[in-house]
Amino acid sequence: MNDPIAHHVRVHPSADLLPREAQLAWKIAEVASRRPPVDPDVAAMAACRVVDNAAVALAAVNRGPVAAARAMALAHPRAGGASLFGLSADVRVDAEWAAWANATAVRELDFHDTFLAADYAHPGDSIAPLLAVAEQTGRDGAALTRAIAVAYEVHVALVKAICLHRFKKDHVAHLAPATVAGIGALLDLPTPVVFQAVNQAVHLAFSTRQSRKGEISSWKAFVPGFSGKLAIEAVDRAMRGEAAPSPIYEGEDSVIAWMLAGPGAEYTVHLPRPGDAPRGILETYTKAHSAEYQAQALIDAARDLGGRVDLSRVAEVVVHTSHHTHYVIGTGANDPQKMDPGASRETLDHSIMYILAVALEDRAWHHELSYAPERARRPSTVALWRKIRTVEDPEWTRAYHAADPGQRAFGGRIEIRLDDGMVVEASRAVADAHPNGAAPWTWSDYVMKFGALTEDLIAPVEAQRFITLAERLPRLSAVEVRRLGPVLPDGAVRTPQCGRGIFDWPRLPDNPPDRTEQ
Repeated sequence: MNDPIAHHVRVHPSADLLPREAQLAWKIAEVASRRPPVDPDVAAMAACRVVDNAAVALAAVNRGPVAAARAMALAHPRAGGASLFGLSADVRVDAEWAAWANATAVRELDFHDTFLAADYAHPGDSIAPLLAVAEQTGRDGAALTRAIAVAYEVHVALVKAICLHRFKKDHVAHLAPATVAGIGALLDLPTPVVFQAVNQAVHLAFSTRQSRKGEISSWKAFVPGFSGKLAIEAVDRAMRGEAAPSPIYEGEDSVIAWMLAGPGAEYTVHLPRPGDAPRGILETYTKAHSAEYQAQALIDAARDLGGRVDLSRVAEVVVHTSHHTHYVIGTGANDPQKMDPGASRETLDHSIMYILAVALEDRAWHHELSYAPERARRPSTVALWRKIRTVEDPEWTRAYHAADPGQRAFGGRIEIRLDDGMVVEASRAVADAHPNGAAPWTWSDYVMKFGALTEDLIAPVEAQRFITLAERLPRLSAVEVRRLGPVLPDGAVRTPQCGRGIFDWPRLPDNPPDRTEQ
């Protein structure tokens, strides 16, 4: 494989009339409209991530935000549309609403894949909308596999090159164009059409990081569904011949100038050369624990440490870690909510202080029990929690941003000082499940995760049917793609009280009587 092409991106005054072929959105669209081969290891990893998404989505299927998103989707039925996690394949809704509901289910537990570089990302968030469009348009497994590979390729390239969080922008701004690129590849759309859809998606996808700070709400789970729905609608509009704002990255009133580093900034985005296979998915990694990715290695380390220390004698715990970890999930965030026993689940899974306290005490992590309100309020946990702080260590920051994927590190060093002055330490560069970790995950681990999260939900024969189809992802027929989603037994998908909305309003007759006062 050749070295990727370096695209230098900067703001241009309107008078430059920057040709569309020179714009980053066009370069992204070109990646989407090519038909390079998909390498077997990439196809295999795409199948792993389909299983991963299904596992965490089914585990969350009856949680409030997922039920609300599903209720909204079910108000938009469509014969021949896309399916919803857990429901019969005969239940079909419009693709954009399936993307909304299914991506919300995947994201709810914060338990699927991640990529960390200049910014943060959950590249698997693009799979739900891609699968929804594939179902509605009758695409086969080869097309879906290529679409997933392309979406990951674009997403990884953007996350490596353009930091969003520095400017307090949420990482949906990279997810949306990546999903558009995947849809473009799925449907074999020409470059000009994908270009316009990328422009629209980027234009509308910028939002603030308040969704991941302070009192973090369920909107964090809905963001990928919003992005997927936006991407589908942007592509649909572009396919009808409509244009969008451009240059969306380089324009003097566009995102680099006003959302990012400003008119004097330059970014370098590396994208594959024509004919080169997309391989970005192999740089990404999933989670063995339902928590923010930067906590994964520290949970693994805490499981070892917890058995070596009398936690009642702890005077202080200091975590030496990277800039990102310190400022996003550590005490550097200066979020009092991260130390609050009454905080939301979404906030607690972004508090390494809470996560470390529970992992040290329990020497385990569970996607529900570890976040239970009674668990968060346990007096011994609260006492330990408030003795934990983080500090930025330049060496961990350097390793976090290492150019060589084999040298990247997302963990830290835990230093526990006891009441007699004795210090006990442990370090983990990466999580055990990471490609560079002690036990890198393979197909069997993803299948095991699916089983562990769904064994009380799904019939064994249905679980095996799904796993068998997913393993054959690149060879599936269009009919098999439409039947790929795992189905739960009747009554297993429940609808907790999620209120009534506009979509629940009784339908008026087509020709209601005119009751205007005379």
